[in-house]
Amino acid sequence: MDTTLHDPLVGQLLDGRYRVDARIAVGGMATVYRAVDTRLDRILALKVMHPTLAADVSFVERFIREAKSVARLAHPNVVQVFDQGADGAYVYLAMEYVSGCTLRDVLRERGALQPRAALDILEPVLAALGAAHRAGFVHRDMKPENVLIGDDGRVKVADFGLVRAVDTVTSTTGSVLGTVSYLAPEQIERGSADPRVDVYACGVVLYEMLTGAKPHSGDSPAQVIYRHIHEDVPPPSAAVPHLAYELDELVAVATARNPDLRPYDAVALLARAREAREALAAEQLDAVPPRARTAEHDNAEDRTSVIPRALTALRQLPVNEDEAPLDRTSRLQSPPPEPRRRPAPPRRTLFTIVAAVLLVLGVGTGVWYINSGQFTKVPPLVAQSEAQARERLTDAGLDVGRVERAHSDTFERGTVISSDPAPGSRIRHNDSVTLTVSDGPRTVQVPDLAGRRLDEARQLLEDAGLEPGMVTREFSDEVTRGLVIASDPGPGTTARAGTAVALTVSKGSPVDVPDVTGRDLDDAREKLEEEGLEVRIAPQEVHSEFDAGQVARQSPAADSEVAEGDTVTLTVSKGPELVEVPDVVGDSVEEAQRELQEAGFRVEEDRGLLGLFGDTVRDQSVAGGETAPKGSTITIEIR
Repeated sequence: MDTTLHDPLVGQLLDGRYRVDARIAVGGMATVYRAVDTRLDRILALKVMHPTLAADVSFVERFIREAKSVARLAHPNVVQVFDQGADGAYVYLAMEYVSGCTLRDVLRERGALQPRAALDILEPVLAALGAAHRAGFVHRDMKPENVLIGDDGRVKVADFGLVRAVDTVTSTTGSVLGTVSYLAPEQIERGSADPRVDVYACGVVLYEMLTGAKPHSGDSPAQVIYRHIHEDVPPPSAAVPHLAYELDELVAVATARNPDLRPYDAVALLARAREAREALAAEQLDAVPPRARTAEHDNAEDRTSVIPRALTALRQLPVNEDEAPLDRTSRLQSPPPEPRRRPAPPRRTLFTIVAAVLLVLGVGTGVWYINSGQFTKVPPLVAQSEAQARERLTDAGLDVGRVERAHSDTFERGTVISSDPAPGSRIRHNDSVTLTVSDGPRTVQVPDLAGRRLDEARQLLEDAGLEPGMVTREFSDEVTRGLVIASDPGPGTTARAGTAVALTVSKGSPVDVPDVTGRDLDDAREKLEEEGLEVRIAPQEVHSEFDAGQVARQSPAADSEVAEGDTVTLTVSKGPELVEVPDVVGDSVEEAQRELQEAGFRVEEDRGLLGLFGDTVRDQSVAGGETAPKGSTITIEIR
């Protein structure tokens, strides 16, 4: 069933700019639509707050304040916030539109994932969270529903910072259960939230990807909460036999009930995840867990899945039917038959055998040294300090060659970003390894953008190595419409390269929208254009109390403040809806009122002097069987 047919926003132009095309999803705090920015001609996602929340002024202020902060997060794995505004009762965010699915969709379709696929999803999630943590944000609601996977394979985290403005624990049991499954014990007990609560949630998500199930289950949210507080998350290998120990250790350190035992933020956990990946062999990364559902999808069109499909079959080694089967269940093999005694060889023959054996050993040793003995493997070095990396290389019999420097938003200053050759590579003893060490994030100064046109301000930010962030429009009597009023961070502020800078742009002096409902369409258009406003006619007409051709309703509503040049959408009336009047003569007053009201009429009583104590309808103003406008008044005479 297409629920968008009943949504009043679908087909409308919000804030004179965003054309709402379809409803995507409905959540506890907002509805998400697919929309088109008619100014920039691009598709985006429009998150519109529910009217009940939009009526709370303090909530809206918090919502806008958090949105401005989140807009400064410029990271390829974060869903970007473009714009924020209000149109009458509608408070909205304009965000990046990601065509694809959520991690929850993937888990629902594929069950458990191979370790390689789970790490392929976890690492960009941690990179996004790491950028947020270093910028001072805590997500606080990490779960598979907030991990978006695009059709092109990109992984992005949604709803950054917005969860601060709402209470995620709602009264709906399903919603509560979906949220509390990822809450850290300190969130539940004390309500505290620092980056380590996101680390905990990522550990739970990793467990779910590896096993296909949540670590703690229960019949009610209270049971799940109790288990999170009092029970450790079990190792994934308990549900998936032969799973690598490194993955058990990664889940255990991320989900430690004591937050002091967890990595301090997502950057630290990302380093642990990369170390775990480097320590795993290819067969361990590609092992198919028991709960994975891959065979049924091998030949199917799978638009939503970005997880590489498992091989449909493994090649099996040929079996020689003439050989006796090997008994692999026995700990001790049967003793071999005693060999027949042979006479001792002559002394010369013995010397010849010894010489041959020594020759074979020498040749074998030489071959081994040429092929393997002179080689070693580069140890894991990523996220180690330069001193630790040097020590590990020395212990492995290797030297440090060049040490290169590079800026990094993910790795702390002084820690290793990469090595050449890479960890795990085969290298000769005493060869050198080149290290790339982090200089920390590159920093730049925010330019002064006040009084600049929006396109000019954006270009100046890009030239300075910064990203244009969310644009908020405000009324201003001093700054001309379309020019920048201020930026956040402000001019002269030192910020990391790539940081998004939020811009406040003038909407000019405010214009009060006149009330044109009930006017003829031409009169209404003329009135609005006199105020400097654009007029748009809604494609569908509606029944209303006004005559056909008159304005039934307008958006924004009368007395709303808008900018000169903004668009007001008018919906034209088809006239009142005519409804057949039920015949209530002879009915009791109570029954007559009920029938008429159910038909859509208002009811008035005319009792006169003789009907003061009566209870029977003697006549009605519009006879039964005739039609009258829905919502009009029917008078009943009582005797």
